[in-house]
Amino acid sequence: MTASPAARLRAHLAGREALVVPGVWDAMSARLAEQAGFGASFMSGYAVSATRIGEPDAGLISYGEMISAGRDLCAATALPVIGDADTGFGNPMNVRRTVAGYHAAGFAAVMVEDQVFPKRCGYAQGVEVVARDVALTRLRAALDERDAIRARGGDVLVIGRTDSRAAADLDEALWRCAAFAGLGADIVYFEGPTDVSEMEALHRVVTGVPTMLAQVEKPGRPWLNAAQAGAIGYGILLCGVSLLNATMRAQSEALAALRGGGRIPPELLLPFDALYAGVGFERYYAAEARYATPSAE
Repeated sequence: MTASPAARLRAHLAGREALVVPGVWDAMSARLAEQAGFGASFMSGYAVSATRIGEPDAGLISYGEMISAGRDLCAATALPVIGDADTGFGNPMNVRRTVAGYHAAGFAAVMVEDQVFPKRCGYAQGVEVVARDVALTRLRAALDERDAIRARGGDVLVIGRTDSRAAADLDEALWRCAAFAGLGADIVYFEGPTDVSEMEALHRVVTGVPTMLAQVEKPGRPWLNAAQAGAIGYGILLCGVSLLNATMRAQSEALAALRGGGRIPPELLLPFDALYAGVGFERYYAAEARYATPSAE
């Protein structure tokens, strides 16, 4: 029997180095991450909002739009996929529905955060978090649904995320991380540690529970490799917007070339055969051949 996506993600977390996980947003980006040899991917709310509705990650995208994107990308890859579920899209009953929906869509894990609703990107301006009791109730609802799924024979992981470092201070962030771990979160995510000392402080209060570190190419934010993150204690090294960043630059340069001269320089393009194979034609032809009708002699 093939292990569930959650079980395969759980197995990856046993490694000594942090598992590097790229952010994806659609079927093609998810498939490219698999072809590149990653062990898991992350459906980024930042990237889905940007590519699906053309708006920033500021609480504008809906549960329905996120779950639709999730079904498509989970169906396109064999990798375990972590789903960004924002605040759970409402009250505790909405949170339970969100976890159930993400599991049904094929996600290995669901990330639920403690921002106010509507939320925004963790490194945007004006980040606010809910009170402690509300944050814990929200996570408890997610964990209750996780347990109900497991009782039915399914499996999904829940990631408890706090944005209180930006909204409050380090002490509050550490308190919430410890509380999330104590409540039973499968993975704990402290958004926005300012330096390695804060990362180390996290691992003094959260022990025995995997942790996730997000990396972003932003001035002033520390950047660790997988070995460095693993040495501190992290299980996952998330590069949530790196692929979107590279894709937007590539598209902008290609469009400028088209606008300026009518043709994209070859060095900006894949060879046509690689493009053809990359979108799946060779795989399709191989499957199609199975149903070919023998020609009559």
